Amino acid sequence: MARSPAKAKPVSLALQGGGAHGAFTWGVLERLSECETLDIQAITATSAGAMNAVAYLSGLKHGGKAGARAALETFWKSMANKGRVFNAMPASSLGSEMMAANPFTAWTPHSFAAAMSAVLSPYDLNVFDVNPLKDAVAETVDFEAVRTSGVQLFIAATNVETGRVRIFKEDEITIDAVLASACLPQTFKAVEIGGTPYWDGGYLGNPSLFPLFYTNAPNDIVLVTLNPIKRDGTPRTAGEIQDRLNEITFNASLMGELRSIAFVQKLLNESLLNKAVRSQYRNLNIHAIRGGEVLCDLRLETKYDTSWRFLTELREKGREHAQTWLDTCQDSVGRSSSIDIHETFLDS
Repeated sequence: MARSPAKAKPVSLALQGGGAHGAFTWGVLERLSECETLDIQAITATSAGAMNAVAYLSGLKHGGKAGARAALETFWKSMANKGRVFNAMPASSLGSEMMAANPFTAWTPHSFAAAMSAVLSPYDLNVFDVNPLKDAVAETVDFEAVRTSGVQLFIAATNVETGRVRIFKEDEITIDAVLASACLPQTFKAVEIGGTPYWDGGYLGNPSLFPLFYTNAPNDIVLVTLNPIKRDGTPRTAGEIQDRLNEITFNASLMGELRSIAFVQKLLNESLLNKAVRSQYRNLNIHAIRGGEVLCDLRLETKYDTSWRFLTELREKGREHAQTWLDTCQDSVGRSSSIDIHETFLDS
């Protein structure tokens, strides 16, 4: 008698932000969606991760997994088209307002724009609040479909006034929530939602893992990173120093949450909690597809490179590393972590 197919294992995804490097996550999502043995039931995401998430879920609602893959490609093609006109123009032909208003050139070889953004804010330079990201998301994502996709979604942004992370979920998932999660304050005006200004979620949650702790999200979390944790050597040039500072800043919140998870796992595994307290905690299984290690040779300015060739190269890298993870770690899902948090992220 033929054996019935195994039931798909439920997982949560945690998608880090990283500008155009998010095309790596596009490839990861594409490959994971082809896997019939995994069931993505929850996603927590920030910035580019949030954009990938809403594109994926919008397509999933309309056309299943094939629709999700098609929607991701449509979104990234739109990103490439929005950036093409700016990337093709020499710096001398771009006015300062246009350059500063365009996130695709703000840190590219168009160094004049970067210099201007160091002394003038988007409130000075981007008077009309031009935002190609908004256009790309609006043209390709059906937010009603996202909200009714059946997959839990959590999007992180930074409350400018309180300095605390804000998690958008359920009916709060709108285009403004996604733009708030991706709002770099050197490039865009703060996104106001309900009268409250928000900046990029990466400052306080890149991505935020804690929303997965307090819901019925699966215990297995697959973390997709885009920023290197470790980088040997001391940066010496201004550009190298800025690159490394950005990596450390946008990894800090994630490192803190992973340290907390590791601490709770120790308490649970060594039976250091009494029965009443123990029932309030979950022993999570952590897995990682570490794009940061793959992309570590790329400079910061490539996070603004939206050329189609570059984006599709990153997609292929994402697919390759998702396949490697499936080959080597998928069997751990539902049983144990496939990484040692301390060894992978925390220990020196």
